[in-house]
Amino acid sequence: MEFQRSQMLYDNGYYKWHAHDDRDNPYYRGGTDARQLNRTEGYEVLYFINHFVPKHRFRQDLPTYRKVEQIIRYHVPSNIHKRELIAKWILDNFSRL
Repeated sequence: MEFQRSQMLYDNGYYKWHAHDDRDNPYYRGGTDARQLNRTEGYEVLYFINHFVPKHRFRQDLPTYRKVEQIIRYHVPSNIHKRELIAKWILDNFSRL
């Protein structure tokens, strides 16, 4: 199962869905977009979740995808921006949230 935009909890104006004209790349081919996650850009969050969940062998179902989305929005400290650090934080804290 792949998480869809229509299934996201916060797709009610919270997320932006268009890449910026300043070379923001929605497909993460390189540069800072490959290393950092902008939590208000829906396409980045959706991409991250769809790759994080299966990579770390979490159950690929709607409750799991939504839990990861909630963790990203409300629990991961705001000073953590790098994708690998966000992934590590989620892995370290998933079971207690």
